[in-house]
Amino acid sequence: MGGTHLLVVNKPSWHLGVESTDPEEFRSVFETTIDIVADATERLPGRAWPILGVHPGLINRLIDDRDCSPDEAADLMRRILDIAAEYVDAGDALALKSGRPHYEVDDAVWDASNDVMKHAFELGSDLDCVVQLHTEASEDLTEIADWADKRGLDPLHVVKHYASGRLAGPTPSVMCKKDWLETAAESGEPFLMETDYIDDPDRPGAVMGPKTVPRRVRWLREQGYDDAVETAHVETPKRVYGIDTRRTLE
Repeated sequence: MGGTHLLVVNKPSWHLGVESTDPEEFRSVFETTIDIVADATERLPGRAWPILGVHPGLINRLIDDRDCSPDEAADLMRRILDIAAEYVDAGDALALKSGRPHYEVDDAVWDASNDVMKHAFELGSDLDCVVQLHTEASEDLTEIADWADKRGLDPLHVVKHYASGRLAGPTPSVMCKKDWLETAAESGEPFLMETDYIDDPDRPGAVMGPKTVPRRVRWLREQGYDDAVETAHVETPKRVYGIDTRRTLE
């Protein structure tokens, strides 16, 4: 029932017990993720890779719970991203994670969040790595793609997590809803597939269970979308992340 490869994004830091204004304390979040990915690689016929960074919702937790100003919170988040970048630079992680709140915030928080995301693009450019984004729902993120491009990061290497089947700007990582997958498959454009599985004991299987991707792959093949399966699981991972899902199979 399972797939062969995984890209594993670190959980929000507060879900792993880290509530701090000391960026060094966030190393434990990254180390935990790297250890889990190593365990996953031992079990998979292919392998797993870690993606490390800062969940954009941290900004509100720092403001509301730690009395930070938006600028202070953004500065801390940039410093945490710098630490995540160390792991990418050392070859212990594949990519960075950033973004901005998907919920309504005031202008100061919005602007500060965008500044954090732009810093992630600068790091991605320096490291030649992907930046995966957690953002609001949208089918047009060309402004974000332009920000990345201006900082030397090809928008192809900016991945929008929880994307629908249609997206202008970054590369979409499409949630495994059948209609969204059909839209992505028929577009002929690069895309990835995901579940947004969050491994929360209080919400088992949320958002979609980890077996959803292989099930949807079978469904896509039944619908005659073999080329789209090749796009999502071979061509796009190689073009975007630089990973070879065939050569890494046992």
